[in-house]
Amino acid sequence: MTAEVDFNADDQRWMRHALALADRAEREDDEVPVGAVLVDDRGDLLAEGWNRNITEHDPTAHAEIVAMRQAGMRLGNHRLTGATLYVTLEPCGMCAMAMVHARIARVVYAASDPKTGAAGSVFDLLVDPRHNHKVQVQGGLLGEEAGQRLTNYFRTKRR
Repeated sequence: MTAEVDFNADDQRWMRHALALADRAEREDDEVPVGAVLVDDRGDLLAEGWNRNITEHDPTAHAEIVAMRQAGMRLGNHRLTGATLYVTLEPCGMCAMAMVHARIARVVYAASDPKTGAAGSVFDLLVDPRHNHKVQVQGGLLGEEAGQRLTNYFRTKRR
């Protein structure tokens, strides 16, 4: 995991945007509050998403997948070379492998996922030497804030 001082102002801005999308997931759709923003190599917004798997009855509709699907459609390409994905929760195995296949350049995540995290917490799929593409990983940006949203969401659900 990388210290917050290693993140630049654009990283902060895009993660704040992802956190706002996470809030929308919870507020508008009663989904687990995870948001994702995909930015091209020039720093321009390509796509965004939030968890939609409950709403769409789709186990693959995680925030990252939603954003990558939108970007692929927008670009007319399944490769998202040079893009950076900002996501409020460490990617799971499904999302991590989709990032590898899409050739995402970098993922920046907020909160670690000690149960299913695939960017270093439980698995390390994004940089596995057996893949022909490695994704640069930086974690912990606004992690406490994102983690608190998730804790509050699940605490409320258990009541």
